[in-house]
Amino acid sequence: MPEDRTEDSTEDGLTPLLDTVKVPADTRDFSIDQLKQLADELRQDTVRSVSITGGHLGASLGVVELTVAIHHIFDTPDDRLIWDVGHQCYPHKILTGRRDRMNTLRQGGGLSGFTKRDESEYDPFGAAHSSTSISAGLGMAVASDLDGVKRNVIAVIGDGAMTAGMAYEAMNNAGAMDARLIVILNDNDMSIAPPVGALSAYLSRLISSKSYRSMRHFAGDILKKFPRQIEERARRAEEYARGIVTGGTMFEELGFFYVGPVDGHNLDHLLPVLKNLRDEKEPGPVLLHVVTKKGHGYGPAEKSSDKYHGVSKFDVVTGEQVKAKANAPSYTSIFARALLDEAADDDKVVAITAAMPGGTGIDRFAATYPERSFDVGIAEQHGVTFAAGMATEGYKPFVAIYSTFLQRAYDQVVHDVAIQKLPVRFILDRAGYVGADGSTHCGAFDLAYLATLPGFVIMAPSDEAELMHMVATAAAIDDGPSAIRYPRGEGVGVELPARGNALEIGKGRMVREGTTVAILSLGSRLAESVKAAEELAARGLSTTVADARFAKPVDEAMIRDLAARHDVLITVEEGAVGGFGSHVLSFMANEGLLENGLKVRSLTMPDRFIEQTKPDLQLIDAGLDADSIVAAALQALGRGDEVSAPARA
Repeated sequence: MPEDRTEDSTEDGLTPLLDTVKVPADTRDFSIDQLKQLADELRQDTVRSVSITGGHLGASLGVVELTVAIHHIFDTPDDRLIWDVGHQCYPHKILTGRRDRMNTLRQGGGLSGFTKRDESEYDPFGAAHSSTSISAGLGMAVASDLDGVKRNVIAVIGDGAMTAGMAYEAMNNAGAMDARLIVILNDNDMSIAPPVGALSAYLSRLISSKSYRSMRHFAGDILKKFPRQIEERARRAEEYARGIVTGGTMFEELGFFYVGPVDGHNLDHLLPVLKNLRDEKEPGPVLLHVVTKKGHGYGPAEKSSDKYHGVSKFDVVTGEQVKAKANAPSYTSIFARALLDEAADDDKVVAITAAMPGGTGIDRFAATYPERSFDVGIAEQHGVTFAAGMATEGYKPFVAIYSTFLQRAYDQVVHDVAIQKLPVRFILDRAGYVGADGSTHCGAFDLAYLATLPGFVIMAPSDEAELMHMVATAAAIDDGPSAIRYPRGEGVGVELPARGNALEIGKGRMVREGTTVAILSLGSRLAESVKAAEELAARGLSTTVADARFAKPVDEAMIRDLAARHDVLITVEEGAVGGFGSHVLSFMANEGLLENGLKVRSLTMPDRFIEQTKPDLQLIDAGLDADSIVAAALQALGRGDEVSAPARA
């Protein structure tokens, strides 16, 4: 458990007003000056908290005033408040009874870095993948109507989440309904807003007022008495007239009543508009356009190119981040290097990512080949089909997306790529456990959901050199789709080749020869498998270790050989059940390799979600460390009494 630093981080005299706030209701009687003071103290406390734990700082600093205003105006938690994406929610957590636990943020047993339903009644919806808030909020609003309950539902969507198609699907649906839904567009780096100031604030206040809405509704009723053509022309004239001032015509066309833009850091502007929206009785959805700045109010964050989107622990005064020195290059950086090698020799190689160029290494590719690099925004579905289209014209797309995010485009992977046998190359970063980001970002399911698709070639490197070879292999595959999955973080420190070489498809490699136990590892678990083999050898059990390299097609000749020469065969993978081990077992069952006394064990992620903590502790908890592999072998051989109690996280 993390150390208790509650006394160091709260009620130290630096935040006297914030110290009096335990829940949002405590702010409801505050004056405007008190709310401004509260926002200043909340920003200070957010910076201090994240400096201890690390996390998503910039987005949270950008919504401090908005957080204060919403909780002051609305009756949360009875009024539902959804943050999208959830990494904007740190100030919200501080105001909703979790301040004394902020020093545990993103740590084992501590607070999640995102909103989480079982963490607080103030978190009505978990939002760690983006662009879900409007859909969820509409569902809540309709459910409230069906129950005859009058409540406000507020969805705060921003930080790029409006680049995803799901947000517009939800708006299209909401615009055709009378449900009371307030969507707040937190426009922090999309640059879609005109300049905001006193006139804009006045117009937003006027437009959101009950008198204006009532007059507009009354005029609409009168116009319905006229011929339809006149009614439609009048409606459009009013929308476009307001659109000239506000820029909200697009949202009006989707059926939303648009208000804004409003300065999201000016409580004098925010509070009256939110109050008007709270008290509005007219049916239908509203969109409030709020302009904010990531990192606002903290100098080092404002000066940073990414506005301190995600940070490690840092010095509050200087902003200097504390980062451990890497012992080996990251898998992400090795992929970037290998892709550049392939692109230098083949001008058909292109790179595609979905709003994560830095996280996937595509930023390095873009710096060298800007015309061959494409960031499609938070739009994985589009990105996959976009790549499929390029593949039909002879290009070689490498689609670099986190494992957990590719789940959002599974239909496109199946229908637009696999069925058409198109050579799209999927690069799945963050495959496996991801530490502080917890279960929402864990790359658990890619092996299962890709290996079930006909024609896919799926690779998993056990070290950095293997990754270079697999990038070269993927570049050479031109008759169907392929995927490479690798973990977050550093490699193992092996010597790197000057250039990757294409591997023989579906062929693994022998790492260590033995006679009694065979460990068949896929990907990241090879080092632990070797460690387990050494422990088993010390117990007198000669152990083979094989690196599968390919989850599909499996190396059938290697599996037959291992089955014939050993008493126990253990498959190991950092993925959910249904992946590599399941395909190995299916092959062995159909080949009759399980009928001669061979004992088989398949080690996978357990059938439960494991929350945030250090990755090595997650792997121990999952039973995928060396001790767990040894235990599986001993139990299979009837020597379970030799197994010591595992050290669980």
